[in-house]
Amino acid sequence: MNLAERLAVARGGPAGEVVRAIAAGGPPDDADPSSPGPTPPGSVAGGAAATRKPPPKPAAPARSGAPVPGSPPPDALLKLKDRAGKALFDRIGTRLNDSAMSESKLLAYAREELSQVIEGEKVPLSVEERARLVREIGDDVLGYGPLQRLLDDANVTEIMVNGADTIFVERDGKLVRSTARFASEVHLRRVIERIVSGVGRRIDESSPLVDARLPDGSRVNAIIPPLAVSGSTLTIRKFAKDPLQVSDLIGFGTLTAEMAELLEACVTARLNIIVSGGTGTGKTTLLNVLSSFIPKGERIITIEDAVELQLQQEHVVRLESRPPNIEGKGQITIRDLVRNSLRMRPDRIVIGECRGGESLDMLQAMNTGHDGSLSTVHSNSPRDAVSRLETLVLMAGMDLPLRAIREQISSAVDVIVQLSRLRDGSRRVTYVTEVQGMEGEVVTLQDAFVFDYSAGVDAHGRFLGKPVPTGVRPRFTDRFRDLGIELSPSVFALPDRRETPFRDHAAELSARSPNAPERRKAPR
Repeated sequence: MNLAERLAVARGGPAGEVVRAIAAGGPPDDADPSSPGPTPPGSVAGGAAATRKPPPKPAAPARSGAPVPGSPPPDALLKLKDRAGKALFDRIGTRLNDSAMSESKLLAYAREELSQVIEGEKVPLSVEERARLVREIGDDVLGYGPLQRLLDDANVTEIMVNGADTIFVERDGKLVRSTARFASEVHLRRVIERIVSGVGRRIDESSPLVDARLPDGSRVNAIIPPLAVSGSTLTIRKFAKDPLQVSDLIGFGTLTAEMAELLEACVTARLNIIVSGGTGTGKTTLLNVLSSFIPKGERIITIEDAVELQLQQEHVVRLESRPPNIEGKGQITIRDLVRNSLRMRPDRIVIGECRGGESLDMLQAMNTGHDGSLSTVHSNSPRDAVSRLETLVLMAGMDLPLRAIREQISSAVDVIVQLSRLRDGSRRVTYVTEVQGMEGEVVTLQDAFVFDYSAGVDAHGRFLGKPVPTGVRPRFTDRFRDLGIELSPSVFALPDRRETPFRDHAAELSARSPNAPERRKAPR
């Protein structure tokens, strides 16, 4: 949705919805705009009634939009925000369809006009109040309301809206409650509709849940009543504007330099890799990093429910599934896209997440010449990942024997990388496991790296351990030798026999990567 459409949606001013939604807490229509705030509960404005004290009333139950304990006080500038929002639309309405103005120029023009509108109100405001008023009206009309500041905060990685009054954010892997809030359920619904309509999706009572994305690729999920009993719920998982590189993950402690060297060799040798982990463990981030190892000149096709991957190569084709329309027709599933991608001459197929019958098509592609494919799956361990793939293949509706499915998995998948989110909030690679084949009815696995929990935790509760090699050399390293790919001797060596310090390996790996930026400081 462009800026002109967003302003058209906001006609009448979202702040106006704010005032009307919390009328009981806001000033009366004839109140002075510069009044300090709403009339306190229990008092009566005007005439002799102001001198009488009414008998105390029992506390009314909290309702949506009303102040709740621990929430910010009502905004004393709501009426001013309402008038300024309407005046802004009236002043720039004639420029909305001006094709000669770019999005950035229209945005700058709107902010300049907003400043003039506030000056024309002749309301005494401090410098801080004036700046806050301009920012909040701009966020309401041109952005995503109270979420805009959280989206602009680089330290916030996830935003969770549990109804209009409650917003939680994730910082440094920990959940904290934010002071930001929506004025009403109507205000929240307006922001949700603005987000989903920007990517051609819809949300209403007939389709009360949706997956979408922001322009920067951040993942969005929204669910509204009647499914969301406590009010509309919105979850936004932010992605870094500058995609993380392998050197960043090494600095954060997610993986070690030796492990990164092995994974780089696996991608270069066109091994099929499954990234496994629970929700919020960083699977998509690691998938982005692994895809950065794909050599230039290869044709890459990505398939996702909502576009999230940030591949930096030049020759990338991005496909996105489509939900059914209001008539229940026109749905394009991940499985449809996987089948179609096989006719698009792919060198690599990257599937954002396997969660259904497309797993069978992915395994068949891996077994029919499309080596080097990457995907993710939700599971808690490498062994669970194999079981999960078995279940997903059965969801394809094919009556296949379990042994046949396991043979497909053992033949197609070469490496499973397991991610976990530890108690301290950090995300770590806990296993790098080779799929060796079948022994009887069982798929055999061999760990190459495991996370060392025995190192304990520091005074702040942060884990001191890191992934360490098991000392077992995987069988797929024979393919490395055939392709001329060399690994450092210390990659599979046990810690006490390492010849080169860990940080020397990290520096060496970063220097070899042509796209590696400066190393970032690890969080906390």
